[in-house]
Amino acid sequence: MPVVRVSLLKGKSPEYLQALSENVQRAMVETFDVPPRDRFMIIHQHEPHELIFDRTYLAGPRSDDFVLIAINVGKPRTPETRQVFFKRLVELLGQSPGLRPEDIMVFITTSTPDEWSFGHGVAQMSQPGWEALAWGGAA
Repeated sequence: MPVVRVSLLKGKSPEYLQALSENVQRAMVETFDVPPRDRFMIIHQHEPHELIFDRTYLAGPRSDDFVLIAINVGKPRTPETRQVFFKRLVELLGQSPGLRPEDIMVFITTSTPDEWSFGHGVAQMSQPGWEALAWGGAA
């Protein structure tokens, strides 16, 4: 059950942000065992002095189109699964909205099911049968 935070510099169009969001979600659904309706994403656009990043550290050169994608997931994925996800994400974001691979930084953190509440003050992922609801039960 990922929550995704995307940080980038201000100035992108709503269409650009929509393509970014759609393709991050698509990569997770295709490679990360995420239900299609499991979509919680926050996009932050920052002033240049509010998003500080090294232009060459371990990749690059990075441009002003740099995006930082932070994903918190409710279950760990194998290193192989994460690598497939990273590769697919870069492919999709290259297609639309046209990001260069050098401009995409991703990190993943994990948490336990009892650390998530989707509402009503209940840790839904700690209850029996939650997976069936996540994959197509009542909305």
